[in-house]
Amino acid sequence: MATPEIRRLLEEIMTSTAWPVYSPFAREHYGRGLEEGKTVGRAEGKAEGLAEGKAEGKTEEAARMVLVVLAARGLPVSDEIRTRVTACTDLTRLESWAARAATAPTVHDLFDDTGEEAR
Repeated sequence: MATPEIRRLLEEIMTSTAWPVYSPFAREHYGRGLEEGKTVGRAEGKAEGLAEGKAEGKTEEAARMVLVVLAARGLPVSDEIRTRVTACTDLTRLESWAARAATAPTVHDLFDDTGEEAR
């Protein structure tokens, strides 16, 4: 074989992700590494999904709380306001709205004084 051919073959082998594992030692350790990687990956994915689910649940509950307080006070909530509250994903903003919902004279006062109309 000529040198360029050898180089091309070696480069092809080095960049390949599907290399054969021939020896029993290599099979055992390669397979163990794959399984450990899959286990760690699953655990990390599960933890990440759980954290995202909790955060989403908190924002949904905060939005619900804003609407419950407004309803308990007898303030009319239009579809536009309901959509705006339920579409919000910022927990801090929702908590602020919930606090204001307890004392705001009108539903529209919920969103005043913070520049939120421009957002």
